Amino acid sequence: MKQVIFLVLLFLVASCQPKDQHNSKEDTLTLYNDLAEQGIKSGGVRLISVDSGKHKVWTKRIGNNPKIKVLLLHGGPGATHEYFESFESFFPKEGIEFYYYDQLGSAYSDQPTDSSLWVLDRFVEEVESVRKALNLDKDNFFLLGHSWGGILAAQYALKYQEHLKGLIISNMMMSAPAYGKYAEDVLAKQMDPVVLKEVREIESKKDFANPRYMELLMPNFYMKHILRMPLNEWPDAVNRAFAKINNTIYTMMQGPSEFGLSGNLETWDVTKDLAQIRVPTLVIGANHDTMDPEHMRWVASQVQKGQFLLCPNGSHMCMWDDQDSYFPGLISWLKTNGN
Repeated sequence: MKQVIFLVLLFLVASCQPKDQHNSKEDTLTLYNDLAEQGIKSGGVRLISVDSGKHKVWTKRIGNNPKIKVLLLHGGPGATHEYFESFESFFPKEGIEFYYYDQLGSAYSDQPTDSSLWVLDRFVEEVESVRKALNLDKDNFFLLGHSWGGILAAQYALKYQEHLKGLIISNMMMSAPAYGKYAEDVLAKQMDPVVLKEVREIESKKDFANPRYMELLMPNFYMKHILRMPLNEWPDAVNRAFAKINNTIYTMMQGPSEFGLSGNLETWDVTKDLAQIRVPTLVIGANHDTMDPEHMRWVASQVQKGQFLLCPNGSHMCMWDDQDSYFPGLISWLKTNGN
């Protein structure tokens, strides 16, 4: 009888012990997975209605972390999520949840031909629609904008920062005129004068469809300031993104190339508004970028809770050509501000 009582007491004590922390974490993630993707499992892909239901944009969720969810805003405008695929080698093993997202007119999203859609304010509202659909909020939502995506992220933050947990501006100056000046005063002077002369002649004639234009810019500009690798070694993800660029959107908003900015974003400038950004903000620059790294450092000093990350060996796409700096710095900042 005493033995039976002892066994009963032992069972009661064991049942009162806290559950193994590892199993508890697994249970939490299992529940989170079940809640995040009900019904038919789609591998994290969702089509989200924007513009009052007129169009749909493509998103894909990777990872599970209720506290850190990073929405990636690609560049262009009119490029694709694909050049962010390097993130898959870094974020999942660190437990960071992130979302690919093709903006309207890009890759897997709808591609309407209405030119009135390609304005910054509409894209800001598109991001807000995506945020709502993905249930991102101030307790978990980190917005990372690269290049044109950095413009979009900054503009979104200035209007909707109450929904953000943190902001990352990657490789984008906060003034289009300053970007143009840097291209003219610094980057152009690094180019072979003979090459620059021919480039300027093509631009003066607005003969941008001339294959010679990119034939000159690829080795003399793109391989030095966009992605510092021999062209035949550019990653497949980058090549796919470049091949699918929506040139109508790109030219209308950016201009004919990365060599300066001359589209409808030509006068965009939020340098005087940066002090309004209250959320933790990481600004990423690179020594060989099309964007002035010192301007990027200055931006980090202008927001209320800024931090600057320099990629010394990187260019505009330093998530590829300086991964040893880009990802450790980004991941460390996300964990510091996410937990």
